[in-house]
Amino acid sequence: MPFILLALVITHLISLHRLGSNNPLGSKRNLDKIAFYPFFYTKDLLGIFIMVSFIIYISLIHPYAFRDPDNFIPADSLSTPIHIQPEWYFLFAYAILRSIPNKLGGVTALVLSILILVILPFKNKYFLRIKFFPAKKLHYWRLVHSFFILTWLGANSVEIPFESIGQFISILYFILILLY
Repeated sequence: MPFILLALVITHLISLHRLGSNNPLGSKRNLDKIAFYPFFYTKDLLGIFIMVSFIIYISLIHPYAFRDPDNFIPADSLSTPIHIQPEWYFLFAYAILRSIPNKLGGVTALVLSILILVILPFKNKYFLRIKFFPAKKLHYWRLVHSFFILTWLGANSVEIPFESIGQFISILYFILILLY
């Protein structure tokens, strides 16, 4: 998979170098164009150099910086850990799963919440015209805020205020998706 991704990135850069890039607004002015080779090529190389040096620094100097401290507790088959949660990028779906009391309904809502985020970028008409409609911008930011609130709720324990807030925000999340 990494090699396929690398091949796609190289193909993308070659096509950008040969064909150039489109202007999404459709203006035909040549005054603001910048050549690809000297400017963007060196800018991309600088970004790659900075990221690779950062990754090398983290992996060699601070290898445990991004690890969860609970991973260093010795395993005990007789007791369940107090706070089990998925990785940060699935916390919103975990909050939706916990907010629905029915098991089948919770799993269905979890799968739908992830599939929605996979399908959403393919609705190009909405994303291309979002900058021209302030009401759609407001709707988009409501959706983003509900996503981040669900992520925060997925990291919290199942207690009385977090449970009811999670149910409300889960319903709001799906309503905002339906109104999209």
